[in-house]
Amino acid sequence: MSFSAVTKEELARLSGQKSCCDMAELAALVRMDGTLQISANQQYALNVTTESAPVARKIYHLAKDVLGRPVDIVVRRKLRLRKNNSYMVRIYPRGLEDLQNLGLVDAEGQIYPGIAPNLIKKRCDQKAYLRGAFLAGGSINNPEGTYHLEIVSNDEQHAKALCQLINHFKLGAKVSMRKHWYVVYIKESERIVEFIGSIGAHHALLEFENVRVLKDVRNQVNRLVNCETANLDKIVDAAVRQLENIQLIAQKIGLHSLPPQLQHMAELRLEYPDASLKELGEMLKPKVGKSGVNHRMRKIDELAERIRKQ
Repeated sequence: MSFSAVTKEELARLSGQKSCCDMAELAALVRMDGTLQISANQQYALNVTTESAPVARKIYHLAKDVLGRPVDIVVRRKLRLRKNNSYMVRIYPRGLEDLQNLGLVDAEGQIYPGIAPNLIKKRCDQKAYLRGAFLAGGSINNPEGTYHLEIVSNDEQHAKALCQLINHFKLGAKVSMRKHWYVVYIKESERIVEFIGSIGAHHALLEFENVRVLKDVRNQVNRLVNCETANLDKIVDAAVRQLENIQLIAQKIGLHSLPPQLQHMAELRLEYPDASLKELGEMLKPKVGKSGVNHRMRKIDELAERIRKQ
């Protein structure tokens, strides 16, 4: 099961909320995944379709508890390519009043464009609405890969309202268009953690954090290894250059022509080609620090360059 599916299953099993939160969550689920059916005799039916059995059960119980209306579930089995079953929860609202309570239509019976303010008055209602929206149209990448959480809507105004609601919690959500869909997304790992925590997915939050910490440690170790490798390459290149310069001086003018300090330094480098500058300095009498050894080597390099130019 994917991390996204595990997160949704945890959210779908949450219960014991206030009635206002249940209404907000149901409203988001219906708004995102529902269609309104009107019969010839003006009877309404809301058909909410999902491929998640836990989400279907949640919609069923929310509709019965919040609206107190008849509810049916129809299971549609998909045999081709072994796809998941789909579940259609059919809710029978009583007139426009229920539709208005769900934020689907306004007082004149017109489709409400964004998120009805009466649904998200309280902070708990806001979180519940976002939970319903995520259950209906959301997904989250496995934290082992790239960090990405999104909620997909087919309505631009509703997507913008969702983005604004998420950013009420200062989570840096943005909206983009993907084909005919509007995608509300969060990229930063810390903000994804805050989002899934705010909507109640606490087990998923802990799992995400555990993976994120391990991933960060692994990346840090890799950076350190790469840094050490780069430093080692520089040391080797410098040692090879120093040996070449000392051999050039020995061939052209002889090491005996160097000042005593430089001569001793050159002879030590020839004798210990793999030694670090610090190790070479400790072999000198009296001992010399790394910067002092580096200064003498630089003098030898400068002399070799002058010889090459002659």
